Amino acid sequence: MLNVGKIEEGFVLDHIKAGRSLDIYEHLQLDKLDCTVAIIKNARSGKMGKKDILKVECDIDMLDLDVLAFIDHNITVNVIKNGDIVEKKVLVLPAQIKNVIRCHNPRCITSIEQELPHIFYLADAEKESYRCKYCEEKYTETAKINR
Repeated sequence: MLNVGKIEEGFVLDHIKAGRSLDIYEHLQLDKLDCTVAIIKNARSGKMGKKDILKVECDIDMLDLDVLAFIDHNITVNVIKNGDIVEKKVLVLPAQIKNVIRCHNPRCITSIEQELPHIFYLADAEKESYRCKYCEEKYTETAKINR
């Protein structure tokens, strides 16, 4: 059995879909932070069968919760202080995301005006769909996250 020690200060991202932890590591730009990160892939889970877990020893304020919620709002965020969970943050889909994904409509103003921010708004919370603020193009999962 694998045993990864507890952290003293930081956060634990739990209930990540199996195989998605490296994507989240990249999109949250954890490689650019000077902190310890433990990635646990395919851990056994009673609820999910398999899951991934990320343990990060740095201030929770370094984490962009909107990006994380956009990627998967079902992830559990546990805030750790002095080795204990002091808070569980609930993620909700952000109403708007900026420079996280790109609009792939070739006629969108963001294709011509390169410095214009890519802004998407939550068009339908039930279907978890986002649309470009400028051209109304619907975001699809096949589009890459812009990080």
